[in-house]
Amino acid sequence: MRSPVFIVSALFVLAASSASADDAIEITDRPISFDKERVRLTIAYRRIHQDPAADSIEITPKLIVIHYTGGSSMKSTWRYFNKTRLTGRKKLQKAGAVNVSAHFLVARNGDIQRLLPETTMGRHTIGLNHLAIGIENVGDGDKHPLTNAQLEANAKLVRYLAGKHAITHLIGHHEYRRMEAHDYWLERDPNYRNRKPDPGPKFMAKLRARVESLELEGAPDSNK
Repeated sequence: MRSPVFIVSALFVLAASSASADDAIEITDRPISFDKERVRLTIAYRRIHQDPAADSIEITPKLIVIHYTGGSSMKSTWRYFNKTRLTGRKKLQKAGAVNVSAHFLVARNGDIQRLLPETTMGRHTIGLNHLAIGIENVGDGDKHPLTNAQLEANAKLVRYLAGKHAITHLIGHHEYRRMEAHDYWLERDPNYRNRKPDPGPKFMAKLRARVESLELEGAPDSNK
């Protein structure tokens, strides 16, 4: 059975931008597993890192974080995110057993899959998971640099999400630690940090130029 595909007209979701009415986005829903155990582990993660009284996996999105996967395979990335428990990353495992995930996955040809509802918390960015939508792009910064098709797909997706939710910020994963200076930051463990290169300043500069009309903020001390 094929996953449903949603074609969303810019007339309805891009009111905040100057994009053409011919601009449309196709999103294929291919949800990853989010069973009772994953719900339980997500809430446990939230209690450790965000709020000891947390009892929900729901979030109100305010920020979009752009990532790349570090590999070249759409299928293997989906299979990895589909696992309930984190494997093979001992440092991250110490901070919580729930697997990493993102809300959207963008193929190298620009195809977009939605893995999670935007209002479900995924584990993709330390300190920001409680309000961030994660967009993963298949590729890396070396052997498989992100493509022009992915750039255009990300721009459409950002416009779509900004039209659907009260999004105020757009950042790259490599910029996330600068958000520690912002009220959005929430991380109870002062030692739980990492450094990320993705997707890099060049990709983010091109993406920001394409969605400039949305007037989204970047990380503190960064250009929009």
